[in-house]
Amino acid sequence: MAGRLAIIACAGELPVLLHKAHPGAMVITLEGIESDLAPVSQRFRLEEIGVLFEAMKTERVTDVIFAGALTRPALNPTAFDSQMMAIAPRLMKAMTLGDDGLLRMVIEVFEEQGFAVIGAHEVVPQLLAEPGLALGGDPSETDEAVFARAVQILRGIAPLDIGQGCVVAGGQCLGIETVQGTDALLRFVAETPARYRLGRVQGVYVKAAKTGQDLRMDMPAIGPTTVRAVAAAGLSGIVVETDRVLILDRYATLQAAKEAKIFLRARTL
Repeated sequence: MAGRLAIIACAGELPVLLHKAHPGAMVITLEGIESDLAPVSQRFRLEEIGVLFEAMKTERVTDVIFAGALTRPALNPTAFDSQMMAIAPRLMKAMTLGDDGLLRMVIEVFEEQGFAVIGAHEVVPQLLAEPGLALGGDPSETDEAVFARAVQILRGIAPLDIGQGCVVAGGQCLGIETVQGTDALLRFVAETPARYRLGRVQGVYVKAAKTGQDLRMDMPAIGPTTVRAVAAAGLSGIVVETDRVLILDRYATLQAAKEAKIFLRARTL
């Protein structure tokens, strides 16, 4: 980092972890987007993005991290300031694309203002799922076959920019992550009747970055809530992509996996 950091804090635990690691950072929240850091933030409207840029420059910000779940807020075009009006055509076009296309456009806009957009993993690298991470019993031969099938599925949907995770059991895909996120996927799997799991095998949840994904924004992450949801869905374990998935609250996540008696592995895809 060249200078002061700004954290654009959206929903979830990641912005909180980043703020603890960098308490001197400028904390920014956006109208219409939930954030646990709202009480300690400066709050802005996306319609007035020029105001946001000026505030960041006044605070001598050089680097910015987008952290947490960034949903697409409803925008009021009648409230656009001049800078938002200037980028509106690009924004409208990007919003017809998947999340990656939209996020790349957002990165471009901030870089054009002279800010370096960086990833959370560059600031707190210990959050990454490291090579050799192995917890719980060894995956069975069935689990290994399921993992291979899940990787095939994730690589297949990557060009469509759909999601970062899937659940496979007995060679069948029980669900893929979409805009509703991991929790919704695992609830759906938990509610799937046993007759759809061939041989009543348990299945595995696999989480990985999309092929070609810009990891500075929307980097995949798991935490203790994910682990408990995997266990509640009756799955045997979790595989995450090495160095391309964040583990939030590592101690609680590993402890939850131990208590649930499921395996957790980091693998290179």
